[in-house]
Amino acid sequence: MKKNALTIIVTGVCLLTGACLCIHSCSSTGQHAIKVKNFPDSLPKIELEEKTPQKYLMTAEYFNKDFYGNLFSKVKVTGEYTRGLDSGYVCWNNVYIAQVNIPAESYGEGERQDYMENIRYIPSQDMLEESFFQEFNTDNVFARNLIWDMKAIEGFAWDYNDSLQLNKTHVVQDVGGSFDMADIGTYAHTKVEVDWIGISMMNGKLCAIIEYRALDNKVELNIDMFKSKGTELYWGKTWVSLENKQIEYVQMYSNTVQEMEIPGMPDKMLTSTKRVLKLERIK
Repeated sequence: MKKNALTIIVTGVCLLTGACLCIHSCSSTGQHAIKVKNFPDSLPKIELEEKTPQKYLMTAEYFNKDFYGNLFSKVKVTGEYTRGLDSGYVCWNNVYIAQVNIPAESYGEGERQDYMENIRYIPSQDMLEESFFQEFNTDNVFARNLIWDMKAIEGFAWDYNDSLQLNKTHVVQDVGGSFDMADIGTYAHTKVEVDWIGISMMNGKLCAIIEYRALDNKVELNIDMFKSKGTELYWGKTWVSLENKQIEYVQMYSNTVQEMEIPGMPDKMLTSTKRVLKLERIK
């Protein structure tokens, strides 16, 4: 669309700050000049509002490759997550895991994880305890990752808002050391960084975009199916509503390189697993 003058005023940034974003573009000289006025330096302070339950669909795909990048299997995990229930409870439903050992084949519906149907809890550090997973009757890492990933997503969306300034990296303190993952292994962060990188629209709402990364993490697993030891890096972005602080959309990625011991196999395997995760609103 060609116009001699274009003025866009985004008023939604006025939340609690009185700030206003104005973009002016003029083409009378054949060039465009963009001016931004009164853009907030700090992330606007907003309280989380959940007058009704919020429902999301999480989808995580794991692509397993050998050390030379050849894909040998893939896994797709999906689950419906509801938060904003009475007394701070959250809930999972319709969790499916589909595994394909021939990469060219499609996933299919997958296997329903009945032990996760209607599982309710209040998010807390107890989710790292083995007692939290007593009803699972399985050490399935993919199912547990749904819960742990969601806790991490909510943490990056809400825990550091008071410390975030536009395009200035916030280094999360006190992340060193190893912690136990519900008796199936250990995980150790080295450095975690969080950035507020701007404002955009998502699902018809004005949102802050929060970016995060943890690039040097050590992980060990010891379950019936295998033992492994290696390193992981992960990063992602979250769109957080500037109206009510609800999460509107999430992208997360990770890559894990590890040495694996599998029962019945004489030699150890060097593998690389790429994970692609998204969280979408259902309502």
